[in-house]
Amino acid sequence: MAAAEGSADGAPLFAGLADVSISRDIPVEGEITVPVGSRSPDEDYSTLDEPVKDTIMRDLKAVGKKFVHVMYPKKSSALLRDWDLWGPLVLCVSLALMLQGGSADSKDDGGPQFAEVFVIIWFGAVVITLNSKLLGGTISFFQSLCVLGYCIMPLTVAMLVCRLVLLAGSGTISFIIRLIVVVAMFGWSTLASTAFLADSQPPNRKGLVVYPIFLFYFVISWMILTFTPQ
Repeated sequence: MAAAEGSADGAPLFAGLADVSISRDIPVEGEITVPVGSRSPDEDYSTLDEPVKDTIMRDLKAVGKKFVHVMYPKKSSALLRDWDLWGPLVLCVSLALMLQGGSADSKDDGGPQFAEVFVIIWFGAVVITLNSKLLGGTISFFQSLCVLGYCIMPLTVAMLVCRLVLLAGSGTISFIIRLIVVVAMFGWSTLASTAFLADSQPPNRKGLVVYPIFLFYFVISWMILTFTPQ
């Protein structure tokens, strides 16, 4: 009713808009376009269209780079950023296969030791990961499994060296050589894993995280050192 009365008196409905003027130099029409260079190459790149050979080679290069990081451990996020479980699976299977045929196996089947090694490695890695998460760790579940699995590589090398040494004999000198190799690789695995996982833990709880890692690699090292061929 008030608006009708205002218009009836001859006064404009929106008197304040009378003082607003638009310059003729300002364009009021145009097109909304997205610059071509605004998209990053990663957005246009898709692995669905690449050949299978390129995919396999890319994954193999990624696994190889992670092995290099383990052999030259330093504080880096390479293993945490692009995690995978292919490397840990290969190392676990290789270590379990080399531990087959020990004196603790039955004469008919060497499978129990393979299963034993497989379960110890993966179950131990899961327990350490859960412990890390409960203590306030900032890394994901699979990132921790990736680091712990890749850091088994020195112990896998130790197992290979021990098998070669045992081919020459199983005397005192052989045991000393195997002891030195296993202890060195045990320390390498422990230092490599803690170098990658240390920064993801609270400063006042790092000891509670390192201790289970120490036990994890110690058990694997003990299995390697006490291995005797059948």
